[in-house]
Amino acid sequence: MTAAIGVTWAIAGLSTVGVIGRPLRCPEWIWAVAGAALLVSAGLMPASAAGAAIAKGLDVYLFLTGMMLLSETAHEHGVFDWVAATAVNQANRSTGRLFLLVYLAGIVVTVFMSNDATAVVLTPAVFVAAKKAKADPLPLLLACALIANAASFVLPISNPANLVLYGSQMPSLGQWLASFAIPSLASVAVTFVTLRLIERQRIDGSCECDVEREPLTFGGRLALAGILLTAAVLILASAFGLQLGLPTIIAGTTTAVTVSLLQQQSPIALMRSVSWGVLPLVAGLFVLVQALDRTGVIALISDRLKGLAQDPIKTAAVAGTALAFASNLINNLPAGLIASTAAAQARPPHIVTDALLIGVDLGPNLSVTGSLATILWLQAIRREGEDVGFLRFLTVGAVTMPTALAAALTARLLIT
Repeated sequence: MTAAIGVTWAIAGLSTVGVIGRPLRCPEWIWAVAGAALLVSAGLMPASAAGAAIAKGLDVYLFLTGMMLLSETAHEHGVFDWVAATAVNQANRSTGRLFLLVYLAGIVVTVFMSNDATAVVLTPAVFVAAKKAKADPLPLLLACALIANAASFVLPISNPANLVLYGSQMPSLGQWLASFAIPSLASVAVTFVTLRLIERQRIDGSCECDVEREPLTFGGRLALAGILLTAAVLILASAFGLQLGLPTIIAGTTTAVTVSLLQQQSPIALMRSVSWGVLPLVAGLFVLVQALDRTGVIALISDRLKGLAQDPIKTAAVAGTALAFASNLINNLPAGLIASTAAAQARPPHIVTDALLIGVDLGPNLSVTGSLATILWLQAIRREGEDVGFLRFLTVGAVTMPTALAAALTARLLIT
């Protein structure tokens, strides 16, 4: 290993640690951008190569921007508070039923608005609703965290990592559903059952109902309509095999601006509330992964995939499982980028790429460091005065993730 390769690996590794651990309470994006900038300034990566790496993520940036605008618009006008309060009032004083309703709400939000929306905006609403219902909030919060990943491959729009892994080779909606409908059902169902069993003592009992629920305002109804329309447009785009970034940002921007203007509010104020740091975070990760590719490590992974190609079923099982656990060591966004680059070079059978996607989406349910959505979830509950330590989450994830992963991969491997 040459000195340049060693330094490149050190910078990439330290940057990843910074993204996951947030030393000095600095935002995640600072560490990714700092690592990318250091690679270029130290001459370890040409500026042109860094620029090309950033440009590769254009569709992802557009998708994230549109979804963040939609989420913030819905949050600003009380859509998620209304959903959470509705769940409480439909629970009929049963904490177990409330748990189920929150889980179902998390499925809907994740499937049609992405897992980050479940983590960032549904989770605080669920916490407030749990307090009003005088229910233990922890099982409900864990439900939000786990379903954000477990349901994130129901549709291509359910997780930005899906766009990262497939890139411009995104399957059409029909192909996607043929590959992932049954594995997603297995993932969602097994995660629910295992989490329900683990948290059964906290869930048993009664809670309050008929908590005060503010009716949806005109702005809230418009925001909800915008979400439904966006989901329909993206499903249609997926059906025709189109990239999802452009229609997402058009729909998100249109919804945000329209709702703000009709409510006589400034759309600029709403846009200031969006967590824009996620964009430089993803861009920085694209540069870091491109730098690793230049060291030859991704080529080694690609060669390994090629070497195993004679047995696609075994390769899919091993690759999906390995990536699921690796996502908890380096976070699923960089892990997905590495896997995507390696798969593009190796061109493995389709079933192997599908298994990689299941691993990168579902694997992060093992630990709080596994995905951006889970990190955002942890930040959201900490702002509400709640906290879940690494070991506490791991005791849940060590049961829920491997069982759901085994069920989802088995379901995918059985599909001919």
